[in-house]
Formats: sequence, C-alpha cells, structure tokens
Amino acid sequence: MKQQFISSFSMFILFLHCANTFAQIPAAAPAQAPAVVVASPPAATPTQAAAPHGITNVTKILEKAGHFTIFIRLLRSTQEENHLFSALNDSSTGLTIFAPTDSAFSELKSGTLNTLSDGDKSELVKFHVVPTFLSTSQFQTVSNPLGTWAGTGNRLPLNVTSYPNSVNITTGLTNTSLSGAVYTDNQLAIYKIEKVLLPKDIFASNAPAPAPVAPAPEKPAKAVPSATVESPAASVDISSALFFTHNLVVGSAGLLASAIFSL
Repeated sequence: MKQQFISSFSMFILFLHCANTFAQIPAAAPAQAPAVVVASPPAATPTQAAAPHGITNVTKILEKAGHFTIFIRLLRSTQEENHLFSALNDSSTGLTIFAPTDSAFSELKSGTLNTLSDGDKSELVKFHVVPTFLSTSQFQTVSNPLGTWAGTGNRLPLNVTSYPNSVNITTGLTNTSLSGAVYTDNQLAIYKIEKVLLPKDIFASNAPAPAPVAPAPEKPAKAVPSATVESPAASVDISSALFFTHNLVVGSAGLLASAIFSL
C-alpha cells in the first residue's frame, strides 16, 4: 500500500515537471512574407504629353494646345482620327502632322470647306500627314517632294526648304512656314502652320478659268472703187449716137460747101 502511494506521487511530480517544461518553451515566431518592392513609373520627359494607357491621341494633344478646332473637326468627320490612332500604334516609322490653326482656315475663301465632297475633305486632311517621323533637323536632309497620306505626283506636290531659323513649305498653291512645334517625341511630330496646305489635285481644278482673251478688232478695209462695166446694150447705144453725130456733121458740111459754090 505504501509502495503504491509512493509510485503515484512520483508520477504526479513527473507530470508537473513536464508541464512546467513545456510551458517555458517559447512559441515559434510566425513566418514573415517577403517584402514586395514596387517600382515607380518613370517620369515623363518635358516633350512628352501624358497619354492614357500609353496610347498617343492626336486630337487630345491638339485640344490641349488650343486653336485647332476646325482641324480637329475635320479629323473626326473624315474618320482620319481613327486612322491616326491605328497608325501610331502599329507603325514603326512614326508620323509627322502639319496642323493648320483656326486662323489659317479663316484665310480661305468663305464656304470653301462646304463646297468639298467627303472624299476631298479626307484627301485634304491626308495631305497634312507625312508617314514618317521628322524632327526639325531632318528637314535639312529630306528629299522633295515629300510623300503624304494623300499620295505623291504632280497633282500632290509638297516641298520643304530648310533654313537656319525656319522651314518653308510649298504646294504650288500655298507657301507657308512652320510656326512652332505642338508635340514631338520619337514617334510623332506635330507642327503648327498658319496656312492650310492646298493640294493641286483638289483646288487647281476648282480655280476659275482665266477669262478668254478678246480678239483684236479688225481694221476696216479701204473702199475700192468698183470698175464701171458697160453693158453691150450701152455700147450699142453709144455707137449709134456717134454714127448719127458723124452723119449730121458730114451732112452739114456738104450743105455749107454747096452754099459757098453757089455764091
């Protein structure tokens, strides 16, 4: 009986010791998740405008710059806005746009745009787009005539001449210069111009034809006296009169001679 009591007591002491030992073991610290490093986006350069989702929107750039209301309206009405959007995101050569200001359109004859067909309006817009990126320095080495979205050829000439402080543009009907850069990066360049570039293909055929030259007045011809032509009857009458006169003279002479001899 005594031995059982000692054995039970010993087991109780051992249980208390084990419980105390486990209680003193510190709990393991929870595993920490690895730190996530978030890279900040690069800052935009001064010549780049912020474009949503990396897409360059020409009309948004022009709206922000101001004074291009009519050109923006043409871009939208001709659907060339969508064409530009696709080209800028698919092309590797970039684009150059000559953007006429509202004052440039105001210099056109009243109602000029209203007289154009939808196709002519689209061609007019395309004539202001060069299918490659051109910086101001590249105008010095570019070959004339420049090709545009409207095409090339004698009916669509677009020539540029670079000077130390300016770039001149001619179409055969328009002569103007770049008046500043609206936007430029390594893919798109938009330059402001103060005259609308008029292609010969549209406006040369619509120009009024020159007035015909009036023929020089003819000098009046000098009057030539008409020759008198005697009729045969008149000739006969005159001959008869001469014959009668001759007989009369001869008869008178005979009578005169007879009178003298009788004396």
